[in-house]
Amino acid sequence: MGREKRKLPVIENVEITNVAAEGKSIAKVDNKVLFVTKTIPGDIVDVQVTRKRKSFMEGIPVKFHKYSDLRVEPFCEHFEVCGGCKWQNLPYSEQLKYKHQQVVDNLQRIAKVELPEIDYILGSEKTTYYRNKLEFTFSNNRWYTKEEINSGKDLTRDNALGFHVPKIWDKIVHINHCYLQPEPSNKIRLELKKYADGHNLSYFDIRNQEGLLRNVIIRTSTTKEVMVIVVFYYNDQDLIIPLLEHLAEKFPEITSLMYIVNSKANDSITDQEVILFKGNDHFFEEMEGLKFKIGPKSFYQTNSDQAYNLYTKAREFAGLTGEEIVYDLYTGTGTIANFVARKAKKVIGIEYVPEAIEDAKVNSEINNITNTLFFAGDMKQVLTKEFINLHGAPDVIITDPPRAGMHQDVVETIINANPEKIVYVSCNPATQARDIQLLDKNYKVTRAQPVDMFPHTHHVENIVLMERKAL
Repeated sequence: MGREKRKLPVIENVEITNVAAEGKSIAKVDNKVLFVTKTIPGDIVDVQVTRKRKSFMEGIPVKFHKYSDLRVEPFCEHFEVCGGCKWQNLPYSEQLKYKHQQVVDNLQRIAKVELPEIDYILGSEKTTYYRNKLEFTFSNNRWYTKEEINSGKDLTRDNALGFHVPKIWDKIVHINHCYLQPEPSNKIRLELKKYADGHNLSYFDIRNQEGLLRNVIIRTSTTKEVMVIVVFYYNDQDLIIPLLEHLAEKFPEITSLMYIVNSKANDSITDQEVILFKGNDHFFEEMEGLKFKIGPKSFYQTNSDQAYNLYTKAREFAGLTGEEIVYDLYTGTGTIANFVARKAKKVIGIEYVPEAIEDAKVNSEINNITNTLFFAGDMKQVLTKEFINLHGAPDVIITDPPRAGMHQDVVETIINANPEKIVYVSCNPATQARDIQLLDKNYKVTRAQPVDMFPHTHHVENIVLMERKAL
């Protein structure tokens, strides 16, 4: 007979004192950290413990005794259901304060290196409608709210077009209005659902792997261009073509209308053929007079306006005079490389994905930038002594790795390259702090600038300038 599972306690009158990663908040109970969802600092709540470990606990609020004086009314009807924008109930000025402190804490507690005073976080001018890309999922298994469940109505499986419910892989929250992306994003999504329901098109069933409509990706740009990619599970031209014709007629502002037939078990489209239905297979984004070609699979920072501020600050940290050789690691489609090229002697971009490197070359070409070179391959294999001897030793290395940060071999490769300066752009200050600790034996942090790219979320970017220590 198995051991009976011990019931976890309800802890009463817990005061929330701080915020943590992933949108959770923090309290202290019996000298143990308690992570609580759906609360903000200043709330006093009873907490049902859901997980208990030696050094911490996790829980959910079951009763509010006092709401925080900081609390504001969320603006979105889907707040706390779709999983996005978890800090809507916290004033933006407070969000910035906690994000700034998150960066400070990571640098102090993980990097454990000598630090300058960290520049205060750079906030986003737009706190709604700031994203240029969203992906929505079709599902025949809609998520119902507690209010709907308690209404007494007969609820059966229903279609939805929206976002995944956090930690529930097979249910989708139907989104009536999303405050993340400017129009015509909402109008296009709602029209797609109206057409699909009116023509009895089947929505995807993720459990049984069946149904026509799978995903839709909507991309908008500061140049007022609109890209729509509709993803289908199987290729039925009698159903696909009329739907796309309807979209094209209803929204003449769509400049790139494409589709994909993805019959794989997962939603990734990186290995799928993108079929152009109408318009161009790309659009352009602009930044400081430069044009960047964006295709259906291209990466581009999703907050265009704040990306400009991020890159401007990174360039400022680099302190370029026009005489430097700059290496841009994890260059992607060469956005940073091309952005700083005017101020450098030569810029060399390195990226693992060959398709991204081809986009980077195109972006140099369309902007008449002739002092860039781009190479595809594993960072530590490309950045060899022979490579450096051939192309010149870097005066400045700019690195913008994925959330996991840099592999230790890449860190050693950077140290061996021996640049005067390292500008480290990161979307994860925790892994950035880990890498800074590894670089500390040769480099000193001289500046740090947090940047908020995603208002109403816990995510924060950070730029660090490291300068070579005198030997």
